[in-house]
Amino acid sequence: MREEGNGDGRRVASGTFGAGVGVNQPEFLSLERELTVLLRRARASQGEMAREVHPDLESAAYGLLIRLDECGRQRATELAAYIGVGKATMSRQLRALEELGLVAREPDPADGRAWLVHLTEEGRSRVSKVRAARRARYARRLSGWDPREVSELARLLNQLNQEMEGQS
Repeated sequence: MREEGNGDGRRVASGTFGAGVGVNQPEFLSLERELTVLLRRARASQGEMAREVHPDLESAAYGLLIRLDECGRQRATELAAYIGVGKATMSRQLRALEELGLVAREPDPADGRAWLVHLTEEGRSRVSKVRAARRARYARRLSGWDPREVSELARLLNQLNQEMEGQS
């Protein structure tokens, strides 16, 4: 099954949306439709990338590896808060990642009761390889785009993510 965008080619006038704008406005209907397609594809892609890192890696754990790759050593509680899961779920995921040799724990020098989680060299190598392949796929798929459009898309997605993070 192939999914398409809205394809109507209409441009929506820019401007600030006030509290009086209804959720049934065409721009919000288009946004909801396109985000639904994007998120569905992202979930499927995350599973593929997780398997590329390690055949036994759960799809949900891929995000943990990316966070550790980007941010370095983190406490399990910080990871749980970022991912949006409870401590028990985080402990289970980290245990599985340790068993696969992708992460390791070490005592937190700032608090001897806490542990810091980090990628092992094997984990870092595998994650880097998958991320490079993913960026290459983006580059191929968006090769017809102007680099400024790619930058603008990244900027707008970042803005959306920042807005969503501020919401409870």
